Amino acid sequence: MASRRYNRLSEEIKRALSDIIRSDVKDPRISELMSITGVQVTEDLKFAKIYVSDYKDIDTTLIALESAKGFIKREIGKRVKMRIIPELIFMRDDSIERGLHISKLIDKVIEEDNVRKVNTDNAEE
Repeated sequence: MASRRYNRLSEEIKRALSDIIRSDVKDPRISELMSITGVQVTEDLKFAKIYVSDYKDIDTTLIALESAKGFIKREIGKRVKMRIIPELIFMRDDSIERGLHISKLIDKVIEEDNVRKVNTDNAEE
């Protein structure tokens, strides 16, 4: 039951964060291709890990988000009804890159398998 509460709260914070970063944070270092891919709130509600993905320069984006952390936290407090506003921890999300890497590996294995089948078929003839 409690985990459902944390999941709901995480999604609410994620929605608010996305809106705040897109419309209120005016830092040019934050790329337009940046997205919040996930939020995990701890059980004591003291910390929220925010997973950030960016197709351009993730390091610059993370630095910009760190510098705007106080403003973002204050805005979350205005938009999300909570007694305790968690400390925000911005983290790099590499899941997209890992997914692309795995997809390339799968494509390579399929291609090698097709080449082996063609070579086997030619050898039998």
